[in-house]
Amino acid sequence: MTDDTAGPALQERYAPASVCFGCGPANPGGLRIRSFPVGDELVAEWQPSTAYEAFPGSLNGGICAVLLDCHANWAAAIGLMRASGADRPPATVTAGYEVKLVRPTPTFGPLQLRSRVVSIDGACAVAESEIVAAGEVTARFRGKFVAVGPDHPAFHRWDP
Repeated sequence: MTDDTAGPALQERYAPASVCFGCGPANPGGLRIRSFPVGDELVAEWQPSTAYEAFPGSLNGGICAVLLDCHANWAAAIGLMRASGADRPPATVTAGYEVKLVRPTPTFGPLQLRSRVVSIDGACAVAESEIVAAGEVTARFRGKFVAVGPDHPAFHRWDP
């Protein structure tokens, strides 16, 4: 991947009408993750709100999982797009994941999300992600994502 943090985020470029809670640009109440390719990773910066705290100063673990899942899903979709030579990413869904909450994720400053594809097998991709706060990894994620066809309800969710 090439560095592309100057233009629109992947979500804005490929799925501007998406209402996904984690990454949908069209969901005003969502988290609105904005992912950018940098080298062989996707990166994002996200500012937590105290509305998403589990306890004062610490982000809820479920919100951590949403951030990591959505960001890794985009890494998988872009990885599958590049592997197939397509000009748009396929619609992908999460087939399963594991999150390890390493330490509390603070809500006092921006969080960095980093995701990378670790394997691709046909229409399936495995991606790993992490949340970094103040230089410390707070959560790790590994997920399997699958490109879906027209018979799946999520197939058109990224249509413009």
